[in-house]
Amino acid sequence: MPLATELELPRFDHTDPSLRGGRYREAMETLEGYDGWLAASPFGFIVLDRESGELFLRTKDAVFPGLTIAQLFKIDDGPLHEEIVKNIINVNGDDHRRLRNLINPALAPRAIDRYRPAMRRFLEQLLPSDGQIEFIADFAKPYPSMVIAEVMGAPIEDAPRLHHWSNWIQRQFDATSLIGERGLIEEAVAEFYGYEDELIAARRARPADDLITDLIQTEEAGDRLSDDELRNLVLNILVGGVDTSQSQLAHAVRLLADHPDQWEALRSDPRGLALAAVEEALRYEPITPLTARITVADVEHRGVTFPAGTIVLVSAWHANRQEVEDDSFDIKADRPRSRVLTFGAGIHYCVGANLARAEMQEALAFLAERVRALRLAGEPEFGTPSGIYGLESLPLELDLG
Repeated sequence: MPLATELELPRFDHTDPSLRGGRYREAMETLEGYDGWLAASPFGFIVLDRESGELFLRTKDAVFPGLTIAQLFKIDDGPLHEEIVKNIINVNGDDHRRLRNLINPALAPRAIDRYRPAMRRFLEQLLPSDGQIEFIADFAKPYPSMVIAEVMGAPIEDAPRLHHWSNWIQRQFDATSLIGERGLIEEAVAEFYGYEDELIAARRARPADDLITDLIQTEEAGDRLSDDELRNLVLNILVGGVDTSQSQLAHAVRLLADHPDQWEALRSDPRGLALAAVEEALRYEPITPLTARITVADVEHRGVTFPAGTIVLVSAWHANRQEVEDDSFDIKADRPRSRVLTFGAGIHYCVGANLARAEMQEALAFLAERVRALRLAGEPEFGTPSGIYGLESLPLELDLG
């Protein structure tokens, strides 16, 4: 059985800083046209189809490479080391299963529904009165931070600080940032630990209707979260719940602005079609187009051996397009029932997926009820797909009323 390194494969450099917007899409479409399921990347391999992607996301023989990154960058002490080692994405086996069983009830759909009135209140505050908006700075950026503050039971005026900490801590997954900005990442982790310790102490003294209280009180077969587990789970939810929601909402609105017929469809039934619009945006423009795994044992798949220590990137962009006859952006299309891989799969399926979906659903329904038409007022500024694939700017004109 040949090693993956012995195969002749097309190459795709996801770290190329010029890989943005149209150029990024062209490169992904070129790979889509390749008659194969595997490509080479600068650090390993990219899996291009759903079946193989699910295998690498679900197998116990491949894990998220966070601990490997820590070793490579010699992150062996301090707050960032603590955060990486105790991050739920780097916890596996029975320990991970236990944590998920304890945290899942607090982030289940019914638990998330209680935050929807606050989401609507925040959206009212963010809608401009004159129809001119830089959507990222004025709407997509503050909204998830305000929601996270509500979910955590933090003062709403702390939302900008929460966004700042989340944005910097998220950069631990970007090699360039670790090389040049590690001190600022460490500082953000330390500052948030101090902030949330005070918040947790306050909730122990005065329980409230929020996530931290839920996690303090959670119990599964007589088990509870330790103080250490609690503070790191809260940090994980902060980091995973701001940049990702901001970026996916921005892409959804960009796509709707690019497709006026789809905006009209959403306006015809905002509450009925908002979730379908969210799902189509997650499928069509995943903000986590490439999810990393590293093999911890030899993995044999489709006649190919991936030795232990092999980096594999699972392409949600390609997997989400399988079994789709017409790949146009269409919020009313009857799509296959296969779940998109934007939030991952297996035991590390995104713990905050229900919260992210609810945030986007409320935002799209709110806008569709109040905006007759939306148009691009300039060229969007795209980020790169290395990490979270977001937008730097999105100027819009809104016809209100």
